[in-house]
Amino acid sequence: MPFSGTQQTETQETLISEKAKDTKMKMPQLLILILTILVHAGAGFPTERGRREKQASWDDVNVVAHGLLQLGQGLKEHVDKTKAQMRDVSGKLRAFNSTVAELERKQQEQGDALNSRIKEVEEKDRLLAELAEEVKVNVGEVKKQTEDITSRMDRLEEVLTGPTLDSNDSDHAGVSLIQRLMAAQNRRIDHLVEKIQQQQDKLEKQSLHLQALQAKVAHKRMKSHKRRDEEMALRDGVEQIQAESGLTRDCHDLFVRGQRISGVYTIQPENSQPFNVLCEMTSDGGWTIIQKREDGSQNFNQMWDTYKKGFGTLNGEFWLGLDNIHSLSKQGQYILQVELSDETGKQQDARYNFHLDGEDKMFALHLKQESGDQEKDMTTGASGLPFSTADRDNDLSVDVNCAELLSGGWWFSSCGQSNLNGKYPRRPKHHQRRHSRRQAMFWSIADGQSSSLKTTLLKIAPASMSQ
Repeated sequence: MPFSGTQQTETQETLISEKAKDTKMKMPQLLILILTILVHAGAGFPTERGRREKQASWDDVNVVAHGLLQLGQGLKEHVDKTKAQMRDVSGKLRAFNSTVAELERKQQEQGDALNSRIKEVEEKDRLLAELAEEVKVNVGEVKKQTEDITSRMDRLEEVLTGPTLDSNDSDHAGVSLIQRLMAAQNRRIDHLVEKIQQQQDKLEKQSLHLQALQAKVAHKRMKSHKRRDEEMALRDGVEQIQAESGLTRDCHDLFVRGQRISGVYTIQPENSQPFNVLCEMTSDGGWTIIQKREDGSQNFNQMWDTYKKGFGTLNGEFWLGLDNIHSLSKQGQYILQVELSDETGKQQDARYNFHLDGEDKMFALHLKQESGDQEKDMTTGASGLPFSTADRDNDLSVDVNCAELLSGGWWFSSCGQSNLNGKYPRRPKHHQRRHSRRQAMFWSIADGQSSSLKTTLLKIAPASMSQ
């Protein structure tokens, strides 16, 4: 916590007063010593009566004078030492004040950057509202033009159904005039429709850009809140309380406590109910498995509520559940390990910095490639994609429902990048091969090629395990 100016001044005054108090405590002792020496010195000088009795000893006087000189030298050394200590304390206080000022400056810069992002999002909201209003005005104009065209067509019908003209030239002139009017109206209608389409395209692009900005701001806020929560956890001793209660936060917590055998265990993340998980214990630590597919025994074409709660069996194929994955992710910084194999037995793997939002943000997925290899990007899209199922269409594709088209639930940016929860690949007949591959689980790479998969494994662990 940064010190204010008043607290810094009070700290400095306290140190100085302690030094002064120490000096004051030693002053009475020095005065008593000086008085004792003076008394002895006075006793050494002869009175008139003593002169008559004995001669003063000049050696005693020399001893007293030498003692006074040593005392004065000692007092001077003590004062010099005290001044040096005061200068050292003042230098340390100045360095401390400089550090506190630098921390306050950095905190202010971070706050300014966040406020700038928020203002940018607000400006995009305003532009979006203006575009919506402009589209509304254009729709009104089209409606008015349609009514005008309808009125003119009615009048033309009256002309056409009225008495015929006497001469053939008049008939041809009337028909030609009507055709020109209708052609002009058609051209105007086509122009207005084209203009409306352009406005709708602009509106959709602004909406996508706004969503991307909102995702970035939400990610920054999430990092800030996460840092604050971690500091509070350290301050309040959350880990100590959890150790005393015997609960484990995840599979790596079990590993830290001495468990080395892979299998099914019961864990309880912070602020969550206990649930069973499949743990994979390695030499580096414990991994919590959140998805596993190996033989197609489990149907992954499920709806939103089923994906939220989880399904399958931990000893076979399963999906841990979005709520359970979120309860693990919100405890701190986690990494996601993706392990795949295709029909030829070729192995692939990738690792990401991982975070999953709650249901209020549609379980949006935030990934950051650790190795920087874009060929292994799991979503091939912007970070912050929401989860989507057939009954909850949250993907970025405007025309189709990707979960309904491809089967299963996933974080779809569009319908062609990846889907590890699609149908398990079978051996279809020749005429069914194309449709079956489209719905099977697959993983796209950078050049646009996709690989049909045979096994998938998604597992998470605290980021501290890989450091």
